[in-house]
Amino acid sequence: MLDQSLLDAIKSYSERMTHGVEFVVGTGEHAKRAELLDFLRQIAATTDKISLSDEHDSALSAVSFKIRAQGHDTGIVFSGIPGGHEFTSLILAILQAGGSELKLDASVQNLIRGIQKPLQFQTFVSLSCHNCPEVVQSLNQFALLNDNISHEMIDGGVFQDLIAKYNIQGVPAVFLNGEPFANGKIDTAKLIDKLQDKFPDLTDGAAASASQLALQDVTVIGAGPAGTAAAIYTARKGLSVTLIADRIGGQVKDTQDIENLISIPLTTGNELAANFAKHIDEYPITTKQAVSVKSVTANADDTYQITLNTGETFATRSVIVATGAKWRKLGIKGEEENIGNGVAYCPHCDGPFFKGKDVAVVGGGNSGIEAAIDLAGIVKHVTVLEFADSLRADQVLVNKAQERDNIDILTGVASQEIQAQDGKVTALVYNERATGEQKTLPLSAVFVQIGLVPNSELFKDLLDINARGEIEIDEACRTNRKGIFACGDVSTVPFKQINIAMGEGAKAGLAAFEYLMLQ
Repeated sequence: MLDQSLLDAIKSYSERMTHGVEFVVGTGEHAKRAELLDFLRQIAATTDKISLSDEHDSALSAVSFKIRAQGHDTGIVFSGIPGGHEFTSLILAILQAGGSELKLDASVQNLIRGIQKPLQFQTFVSLSCHNCPEVVQSLNQFALLNDNISHEMIDGGVFQDLIAKYNIQGVPAVFLNGEPFANGKIDTAKLIDKLQDKFPDLTDGAAASASQLALQDVTVIGAGPAGTAAAIYTARKGLSVTLIADRIGGQVKDTQDIENLISIPLTTGNELAANFAKHIDEYPITTKQAVSVKSVTANADDTYQITLNTGETFATRSVIVATGAKWRKLGIKGEEENIGNGVAYCPHCDGPFFKGKDVAVVGGGNSGIEAAIDLAGIVKHVTVLEFADSLRADQVLVNKAQERDNIDILTGVASQEIQAQDGKVTALVYNERATGEQKTLPLSAVFVQIGLVPNSELFKDLLDINARGEIEIDEACRTNRKGIFACGDVSTVPFKQINIAMGEGAKAGLAAFEYLMLQ
C-alpha cells in the first residue's frame, strides 16, 4: 500500500521523536480492517519508536485506531485509513505525539491548555479534500495539549452510514459534543474564535498571562501575498516587525493551479504559501500564526494597541493591514441555510460528494470557469450561470470549458433562489435578464464563485472604507489614519491579483519605513 519512498521518509521523520507511540485498533469485522492493519504494520515497521499494539479497544470501530503515547491516550482517533491528503495528518500526529514540537504560537498553546470544558470533536473528511487536513491537524494538536479535548477524523467514504445520518454534503464537517460546529474551510484561529463565541468562559485565562511583546515598529496583519511582502520589506530595513496571521498564504492556499505568477509558469497555492513561509523565516520577523486580531485602537502617543484573541496586547508604531478577502455570497433565499447541504464554495473539497449528479456554478470569472472545468471531471453535468452578458474569465479558460461536452454556460441570468427538500438542495431558480422569464434548474449542488468581499470589518470604526468594503488608500498605501497602511485585496487598489498584491505589499512596507524615519 505504501511505497518505499514514503516508508523511508517516515523512518527519517521518526528521528525527531523523543519517545515512542503505539496504534491501538478497534474490534469487530469490516471489509477494510485487513487493509488498515497492513497499513499500520508497514508504518510501525519503519522504526522501533512506532508500534502496533496487541491490545484492542472495544469502544472503536473495526476500522478505527487511536494513538497512545507513553502509556497515555492522546485523544486522537482516526476512523478509516488516512491516506490521500490525510496521510500528512497521520504522520504529524505520530511525530507530535512522540514529542516533536507543535507548530503553534505559545499564546495559542497556553489558551488551549487552559480550556476547562470537555470537548469531543469529530471531523468528517474526504481523502481528496485539500482543506480538510488543516482542520484535522489543528484539532489533533488541541487534543495533544489538553486531556479535556479529543478528536476523531472520520473518512466519509468509509462511514457512509454516518454521512447519511448527519446529512453531510460538504467537508470538512466538524461536530462538537455530537452537534454541528463548523463546516467548510476553517483555520485554527477561526476554530478558537468559534469556541470563544460558543463558550465565553472557555478558559482559565492562562494565555493572557503569557509574556507580552515589546513596542514594535511595524505590525502586519495578514500573511497572504501582500502581507508577506510588507513584512519582508520592513524587516529588511532593520525594523522590529510582527506578522499576525490565521495562516501563512491566506486566500492563496485555496487556489489550485497558478499560471500567471510572473517568472513561474505553473505553481500551486500550497507551494506558493510554503515559499512565503520559507522567505519569512529568512528574517527576524516575529510571526504569530493561528491567532486573530480582536481590536486595533489608537494610543495617545501616536502608537496603536493590538489585542489578540489569546488575550495578548502590545503596542506598535505603525500598522499594515493586509487582511485580504473572503468568498462573496449570493445573498439569495436558500443559500445560507443550505451551506454544507448542497451549497458550497470549494469545488475541490465538496465536488466528490456529487459524483454523477447535476450541479451549477454561479460566476463566470476565472474562479467560476476553473471550478466548472474541475467539476466536469467528477459530476454528470455542470451549468455555469453568469449575471453579465459575457464571461469575465480568461479566454484560455473559456476555451477549455467549451471543449467539455458536459458543461453548459448561461449568460445574462440572475440567480434568485436555491430550493431544497429534506435537507438537500434540489434546484436553482434564476431569471433571464433580457426577458424576465423565470426558470428552475434541477440539480444537487450550487457552487458559488462570484468573487470576494474585503476582510475589513475590524477597521470599520477606525479607517475610511468605501461602499464595497475596501479600505481607502492613496498611491503610497496610506489610509486616513497616520501610521496605518493597507495593501492587497482589502484595499481600493484595482485588480485583485497575486502579482499586484505582492507589489502593493512592498509599497506599503516602504511607505511605513518612510513614515517611521520621519517620526
